[in-house]
Amino acid sequence: MPVKYVHTNIIAKDWKKLSKFYIDVFGCEPVLPERHLSGEWIENLTNIENVSIDGIHLKLPGFNNGPTLEIFQYNYENLNYNNSINQRGFGHIAFHVDNVENILNKVIKNGGAKLGSIEQKHFEGIGNLTVVYAEDPEGNFIEIQNWGE
Repeated sequence: MPVKYVHTNIIAKDWKKLSKFYIDVFGCEPVLPERHLSGEWIENLTNIENVSIDGIHLKLPGFNNGPTLEIFQYNYENLNYNNSINQRGFGHIAFHVDNVENILNKVIKNGGAKLGSIEQKHFEGIGNLTVVYAEDPEGNFIEIQNWGE
């Protein structure tokens, strides 16, 4: 069987608010049922005693049957939350949009923030890139981009 990419996970402080952000700003759609995970199997899987996880999968724009964005909330608070764009690990999620500035404004209106400036760059043989980094309401990084000719 070939390998198939299935989802990207974001651990949220408030999974309901964060999933609403991605639905409202980027047009993601819920993939039901919601997830409410607990019991010995998830404790063994995560190696965390008494763990419970709540969340949902969101269908990403442009896809019918995956991959999805999985937004989960654990029943404990991660006290070591420290995020910057150049840390090791997953850096950001990216969306191609028709109008970068309009989507950036939606990000801000829905509780997110602009990280840097909107930049334009021509790449010979590829096209013109308009791009900006932003943060969702929980500080996860988003690249908003448009490739024009």
